[in-house]
Amino acid sequence: MASVPQAQRLRDLLEDAIVEGHFAPGDRLDPEALARDYACSRTPIREALQQLAASGMVKVLPKRGTFVAQLGVTELVERFEVMAELEGMCARLAARRATPEELAGLRRAHQACHACLEAGDVDGYYYENGAFHHRIYAAGHNDFLTQEATRLHAILKPYRRLQLHVRQRMQSSYAEHQAIIAALEAGDAARAEQAIRDHVQIQGERFNDLVASMQRLQAMRR
Repeated sequence: MASVPQAQRLRDLLEDAIVEGHFAPGDRLDPEALARDYACSRTPIREALQQLAASGMVKVLPKRGTFVAQLGVTELVERFEVMAELEGMCARLAARRATPEELAGLRRAHQACHACLEAGDVDGYYYENGAFHHRIYAAGHNDFLTQEATRLHAILKPYRRLQLHVRQRMQSSYAEHQAIIAALEAGDAARAEQAIRDHVQIQGERFNDLVASMQRLQAMRR
């Protein structure tokens, strides 16, 4: 797995802490205290907080500080709906425009996901899964769409990670990746679009799992 910059690692740790309820909505995040907690300097902490602010996980209030934003289930589901449509567009374009080299790179990313699946490495799978999706964005060869998909992907990262801890979700995700690759390699734009939309969309049992997970985390925080 590729090396992850310290600021990104800290962002991921802070995202998890927020999603898991260690920091409640409205809590102030003090850079000095976080630097002590994570045994690092304040510079990567500030970078991580800037990334979280850009994604909407935290809000920066002038002269007051940085605070955890409040994201409800409805807001998350709405964002996943938009994410599914954006990724569907990316896949549709990628099915028509991806080069053989890009398809080979996507296959390598899929193989990296498989290695993490075999090892039971949820965190590793999470990172490789992100690389898999970003390769599809790039293969669509539409810079504006890539930027928008990447931005929303960043907002939803902690919740996509949370889903991977649901029983059997990692195995299901891998199988869904296989269907996406098959459609892209076949150049079937409609099938690729539908496969990735189904992969990303939060609905049915996955919606119930997300709600249950969030309720459980809220109960633990009380």
